[in-house]
Amino acid sequence: MTTSTSLVYLIALPLAGAALLLLGGRRTDKWGHLLATALSASSFGVGVYQLTQMLGRSTEERPVSQKLFDWINVGAFNVDAGLLLDQLSICFVLLITGVGTLIHIYSISYMSHDQDRRRFFAFLNLFIAAMLLLVLGDSYLSLYVGWEGVGLASYLLIGFWNQKPAYATASKKAFVMNRVGDMGLSFAIMIAFATMGTVSFAGVAEQAENTSEAALTGMGIMLLIAAAGKSAQFPLQAWLGDAMAGPTPVSALIHAATMVTAGVYLITRSNFVFDAAPTAQLLVVIVGAITLMFGALIGTAKDDIKKALAASTMSQIGYMILAAGLGPVGYAFAIMHLLTHGFFKAGMFLGAGSVMHGMDDEVNMRKYGALRKFMPITFATFGLGYLAILGVPPFAGFYSKDMIIETAFNAGGVKGIILGSVTLLGAAITAFYMTRVMILTFTGTKRWDENAHPHESPWLMWLPMAILAIGSVSSGFLLSRGDALVNWLHPLFDHHEEHEQHLLEPIVVSGLALTMVAIGIAIAFVKYSRQDVASVAPEDVSVFTKIARQDLMQDRFNETVFMRPGQVLTTTLVATDEVVIDGTVRTVGKIAMGSGSALRGLQNGFVRSYAALILLGAVALVAAIWVVVQ
Repeated sequence: MTTSTSLVYLIALPLAGAALLLLGGRRTDKWGHLLATALSASSFGVGVYQLTQMLGRSTEERPVSQKLFDWINVGAFNVDAGLLLDQLSICFVLLITGVGTLIHIYSISYMSHDQDRRRFFAFLNLFIAAMLLLVLGDSYLSLYVGWEGVGLASYLLIGFWNQKPAYATASKKAFVMNRVGDMGLSFAIMIAFATMGTVSFAGVAEQAENTSEAALTGMGIMLLIAAAGKSAQFPLQAWLGDAMAGPTPVSALIHAATMVTAGVYLITRSNFVFDAAPTAQLLVVIVGAITLMFGALIGTAKDDIKKALAASTMSQIGYMILAAGLGPVGYAFAIMHLLTHGFFKAGMFLGAGSVMHGMDDEVNMRKYGALRKFMPITFATFGLGYLAILGVPPFAGFYSKDMIIETAFNAGGVKGIILGSVTLLGAAITAFYMTRVMILTFTGTKRWDENAHPHESPWLMWLPMAILAIGSVSSGFLLSRGDALVNWLHPLFDHHEEHEQHLLEPIVVSGLALTMVAIGIAIAFVKYSRQDVASVAPEDVSVFTKIARQDLMQDRFNETVFMRPGQVLTTTLVATDEVVIDGTVRTVGKIAMGSGSALRGLQNGFVRSYAALILLGAVALVAAIWVVVQ
């Protein structure tokens, strides 16, 4: 492993932008957005430079590290603050800074009328810096600092328009649910140190073979809880839909391309833990499969365009988590889908923002219709992302999602059949609800109010959308050509033995996947294209639709199982503290005060009282002597 002196610039540039804009205040309003964008682009440039340097070195010398300073040195706990850039982290660096820069450019126009635009860009830079620290840290503790920084930045961005109570509540909900996941990461770090004496990735990987399976299983489960919180996976997924309250560029940056992928990064980075803990690895697969279906079903009933895309994000991350849980053969495919998803989902979120921009911030798709005539560029770029997420060849999702479906089937036995069927069903449902989004938004007859004047967005908005659309078309082919990404990541997993089984051949998997996609498209077309769509959601719907509209009752479940019992527990503890603990203290105090008051009466200053007490004492003494003598 070689060393580098330039890794720190990846993080320092956007971090400096955040500091300058926040500390500079209103004096930076006129040019703050340009500075933030330039610094994000500069960080991307450093990332590209690092990639070219890595390509010029041999496989063994590609990872680079940099020690920043001595961080913690307490007894046996010694941790240096350091950075690690290898084949896995460079993928995330380029995704974060590349897509992040495009979103910065988009936001220049999208947020142009917001008086706090400078603060918004400061938060974007802060998020970029925190996310880079998360993927560049060389230990779980360094990762944890970036992990918390991302949580803070997402809280600030989701609640950016916190003058609206609903938006402030949404940011708090995301923050609190992520803290639950963060506890999992905290416990995982504690388990690593207690059982292995180290928290560095290299140290844990080295010690994993000599650590008990029980300890590794516990650590793996804690890491899975952390991933579920950050990546909105079951059972910590309820915050993602509400997080759409933030400005649309936030949805594209945090909830499509970067933050929600942190859980996938954590699991793949910790491959040495999960491969040695089969139970934890199986739980990863189960969580991914459940969330895959959970998000897809929610997406079928959402009329809010951003919430429909959020449900889709939840589902697609489920595909990635499922693939990561399938072991060595699935890690690279999880990352491939993560990268292709970063292009097409970020593009569709920006497309949704473009639609909202042209429709006076209306988010209800039932009040759209026929927008392709008025917003042709948005329609084209969004449409390419739509084809990519469906997995239609030769678009990006075809290469990445089909590989996950194939890997699921090839897991073998009943497990393979179940997982393969789930991924195929998820593909069909995805095709249904994404086709529903396309039809309700861009085709059919117009359903908007007379006061609406839909129009195409300015070039600063559609240019990033166009670039992301190019990625939606080409990224899958480029990453899969000659197994490029698989070979690139292979050195990180080369300590594993791969046992590939072929229940279904690739051509069969592709045929099944395309058939399921065609079925989903056909159902959506018949349901929404051949009949008038009501501008108001009908109340007379099936029970399933009602439940799906309420996010499959996830909030009610959390309220019933966690919040209400928590309130009862808190009330009980407060009452116990008030009655038992405080009551005991008050009783002791009252006894002391009462005894003092009683004894104080004996010291009243009257001579006759003292004489009477002396006489009483003398009589008592004489009586005692008489009793003893007798």
